[in-house]
Formats: sequence, C-alpha cells, structure tokens
Amino acid sequence: MTRQAALSRRLEQVFRDEWGRVLATLIGFLGDFDIAEEATQDAFALAAERWQRDGWPVNPGAWLTTTARNRAIDRIRRDRTLAAKTKLLQVPETTEGDVDDVNDLTIPDERLELIFTCCHPALALDAQVALTLRTLGGLTTDEIARAFLVPEATMAQRLVRAKRKIKAAGIPFRVPPEHLLPDRLAAVLAVVYLIFNEGFGGRGEPAAEAIRLGRSLAALLPDESEVQGLLALMLLHDARRAARLADGELVLLANQDRSLWDAAQIEEGKAALDRALALRGRGPYVLQAAIAAEHAGEPRDWERIAALYAELTLLTGSPVVELNRAVAVAEARGPQAGLELVDRLELDDYRYLHATRADLLRRLGRTVEARASYARALELAPSDAERRFLERRLAQLT
Repeated sequence: MTRQAALSRRLEQVFRDEWGRVLATLIGFLGDFDIAEEATQDAFALAAERWQRDGWPVNPGAWLTTTARNRAIDRIRRDRTLAAKTKLLQVPETTEGDVDDVNDLTIPDERLELIFTCCHPALALDAQVALTLRTLGGLTTDEIARAFLVPEATMAQRLVRAKRKIKAAGIPFRVPPEHLLPDRLAAVLAVVYLIFNEGFGGRGEPAAEAIRLGRSLAALLPDESEVQGLLALMLLHDARRAARLADGELVLLANQDRSLWDAAQIEEGKAALDRALALRGRGPYVLQAAIAAEHAGEPRDWERIAALYAELTLLTGSPVVELNRAVAVAEARGPQAGLELVDRLELDDYRYLHATRADLLRRLGRTVEARASYARALELAPSDAERRFLERRLAQLT
C-alpha cells in the first residue's frame, strides 16, 4: 500500500469514528442542523489538506470539533445573524495550534442527544432512519438513497423535511426525561435495527453503520440491557455475512462454511450478550441475541432455541416469532410437530411461512403439497437469490 493510500484510509477511519460526535457537538452548540453540518464538512476538508502536509494532531477529534466550531462562528458572522446567536460569541475561538491542549473532557459527547432527536416520534419512520444515517453515520444523501433504493432527490427531500420539522416543532435536543426513556429508547433501537436489516439483506454499508451506532449506544448507555442485546444480535448475525452467499446463491445456516464466520465478532457479540444478561435483561433484543448465540454453537440445542422463541412469542405476540419457534420445534421433535404450529398461523403473504411449510411437507414426503407451498413462496420472493434457491428446491421435488 502506498503512503498516500495509507493516509487516505486513515482519514476515512477518522471520518467514520468522529463524524457523528463532531456533528452532534455542533448541533448541541448551535441548535441548527444545516450550519452544523456545513461547518463539520469544512473541518474534515481542512483536515484532509493540513494533516497530510503538517502532520496529525495528538487528538484528531478535538481538532475537528474546535475547527468546526470556529468555522460555524465565522459563518454566523458572515450571515450577520449575531442577534440570534449572541451566546456563540461569548465562547472564545481556539486556534488550530492550541487544539492539542484540548482533551475529550472539555468537549461534551452529545451523540446521545442527537440520536434521540433524530428518532423523535414526531418524525416519520423513514425520516428518522435517513436523518440517523446522515447525522450519526455520516453517509451522504446519495449513499442513503442507494441503500434504500429511492432516488437521491427523494432522499434529499426527506432530510430537508425532517430538519424543518425539528425546527418548526421545537423538538428538544436532549435525552428524554426518565419516565419517557423506555418508550423513546425502544424507538431508537427499532430504527437502528431497521437500518441493520436493510444492510443484512445484501447492502453491507447500512449494516456496518448500524453496528457502529449500536457500539456508540452501548458505550453511552452501558446499563441498558436492550442496548447491549441489540448490539449482540447485530454482531452475531453479521459475523456470518461472508458465508451466507456462495457464488451468488443463498446458503442455509446448516450448510454454511463456519471457517468464513468472523470469530472475533462472534466473541464480541457474546460478550455484549453476557453484559445484557448480567443486567437481568429479558427483553426482545436480548432474547433474539440469545437465540443467535445458540445458532453460533455446534451442535445447536434446538429445545433451548424453541424455549427462547416461546418466551419471545409471549413477549411480542408476533406470528413471525411463532413461525421461527415452529422451525426449532421441528428440529427438536420432528417435522410433524413443527407443521402443526405452522398451520395455525395466518401469514399468507409472508414468503417464509410458505417456504417453511414446503420444507416440512417435503420432509414428511407430502410432495404435491410441498410443491404448492414452494410455488407460493416463489411468487412472494423479492430477490433473485431467494428465487433461485426456491426454484432449486422445487426442481428437486419434480
């Protein structure tokens, strides 16, 4: 690797590590998303120019935050809006030469306030997701648009509307009070998990961003069991990413090459799960992470997996969770026991119900019924890889 390439990679890593923190600090300082974002971009552009020429600062995050704040003050002065922003001018500017004397304790980490602002219930879910990826993850509008398969102009409008709604509705930049925290935290975790699932389906960048957000939340809220549970769940699932496809074709978990699994990420996920369990967590993310940890072992304890799914069903009331329990029951007690549970569910438009039913019927030797279920799953399958998998299964029956 050339020196220039190494420097570029190092800069990119600093961007990923520091973008959300710098931007969150500026938004808390300014109360204005647009000025904060522009100043943060300026600071990173200046860093790319100066650090390669003059050397790296001792504390890149402090350098970026201080430089971005100074750029924001310059912008406000140029725009002649001092009356509305007088408090900013009470803070003396810091020259770039003084930044190495600034430590992390002098610059508050306001990412927690920012993520609760982005995931405020007054915003539509798609806006919450987009704004979280833009502000905390640092993805460009084009990257977010491509990840969610919408035109860039559409995504840009969502972001603009979300920022306007925050300003117009006076949505506070703060962690909600304690009595509102459980409901609001659930919304934050749902947004992060939604981002992860968008990436886990094949577009890796959103999944990586979701894990970064999960790590940040775990560091900021170390005593929240569901935060630890979600991080564990994402890490354990994502650790198998490289083995999920072979030559573009789906590979079932039982047939995956375990040497391709990320062992270090599995250990990190298990450690987060242990932390969640130590906090007496039995919420939905903790239970799902416990199930994922069981799947990471060999041989799998199907009775325990079925019991965990039963507990999760009682907690969520979700028929999709019950479908997963049926799969575990089939592995533990035979396909007939699993099929009896599947046939109680009303999920006619859910492709995995039909694919599961088809597999259980195949194992029972009921070929005609299995073909009909595979055909129905094929009608509902959204991706080429899933369709090819189901077509192969259907062809094997005929």
